[in-house]
Amino acid sequence: MDCQSCGGDTVDFAVPAAFADHVPGSEAAVGLCTRCLAMQPAEEVSDEPDFTRVSDAFPTDPDGAVAFALLVGLIGNLALYRAEITDLLEAVETSGTDPLLALDRLATDPSIETELDLAGRRRQLEQLL
Repeated sequence: MDCQSCGGDTVDFAVPAAFADHVPGSEAAVGLCTRCLAMQPAEEVSDEPDFTRVSDAFPTDPDGAVAFALLVGLIGNLALYRAEITDLLEAVETSGTDPLLALDRLATDPSIETELDLAGRRRQLEQLL
């Protein structure tokens, strides 16, 4: 699927039941753009989404990668999704990945062309925690 924001490729994945309340709307599947990190509804999903297509900064654990993808998709609206983002940070950490370190790595990935200030959001998340 193509990103509605920039036309880039997306990694489409099912939203786990545990995070069903963590996405805007009632989407059962979403896509994360490999270029601009925009999150959008998706129709077809892969059983094993390859988040390394987005960045090597993503956790290798599948559950952690999905939680991190949702976190990245919501991070642009930190004030609106504060509770959801906090839950997702905990889920990424529980999966064995430091979410703030993963965000640092994502912020310095040269293939990412997002309008989000990932380094600034990371600092805000650190204060949130």
